[in-house]
Amino acid sequence: MGRVRTDFIKRLAEKLVETYPDKFGTDYTKNKAALKELKIINEKFTRNKVAGYIVRVASRKRY
Repeated sequence: MGRVRTDFIKRLAEKLVETYPDKFGTDYTKNKAALKELKIINEKFTRNKVAGYIVRVASRKRY
């Protein structure tokens, strides 16, 4: 069983994918770099959680 993410992480990731569909995809490291470039999230831990969940959201939207 996987780890549980908070609603804040989920909502933020979904909104970012909706707002910037060309910046995010299924590659975790590219998502981390894009989040760092956008400077929306300052904390490293939160940025990594959001980048990981964006991978999941982007892969679901692909199909």
